[in-house]
Amino acid sequence: MWTLFNPLLSVAAGIANRFQQPLNISQGGVTTLTSSQYAEFVPYVQFARAAYCPSNKIVGWQCGVYVGFWPAQSAVVVAHQGTNPSELLSVLTDIRIHFTSPDPVLFPNIPSDVKVHAGFVKEHKKTAPQILKEVKRLMAENSSTHVILIGHSLGGALAELDTLFMKLNLPASTTVRGVTFGTPRVGNPAWATYFDSQIADFTRMNNNRDMVPIVPGQLLGFRHPSGEIHIQEDGSVIACHGETFSLSVSTSMLMFPA
Repeated sequence: MWTLFNPLLSVAAGIANRFQQPLNISQGGVTTLTSSQYAEFVPYVQFARAAYCPSNKIVGWQCGVYVGFWPAQSAVVVAHQGTNPSELLSVLTDIRIHFTSPDPVLFPNIPSDVKVHAGFVKEHKKTAPQILKEVKRLMAENSSTHVILIGHSLGGALAELDTLFMKLNLPASTTVRGVTFGTPRVGNPAWATYFDSQIADFTRMNNNRDMVPIVPGQLLGFRHPSGEIHIQEDGSVIACHGETFSLSVSTSMLMFPA
């Protein structure tokens, strides 16, 4: 169990370690986070750890998702089960990786040039309608207008898809936020551009030793959206601006089985 949780435990440990010294703001295309800014992500790490996918279900795309209400933030939380990065890498480096168009029923009015990883979108489609139904129920039950999507590794890719899915299918007054950890690239440049145009609050946190965020490769036509926060080798934490800037060397709840 320790091995499976290790990638997120190292993130949590890094957050705690940054409290020991003040951080300064850098110049140029990156901004160094303050300790208080970084500390904000501790609860999201815990949500991501709470939803974790057994390694024997990764290849079959059988990971599940948890949906619940977070009273402290008055928010509905959707936490997709994460994966051991070493297990996911073998899937993401498969030469048979190909793009497909998002389902126009799930992603209404999405531009025709937007393409996403076929495996990710297939997995997302399995539970998206059921998740949306539960999110709407919890929003109504708790008078909430705030939805947060969370995930690590494969779960991060699904949370990224869900972030746009929720934005396109919930009332315009809904605040949608996405927070992911060690997320692989999900779609092509058109996906990244459209995602950025629709989502105002998205963060993808990468550890400098994690290889998953650099696959599938850009040479295969994949591109991350904006919102990267990168934990560097020396333990400092920076926010990277724009789509292509990346320092990664990789870089009560209800459960729905997939």
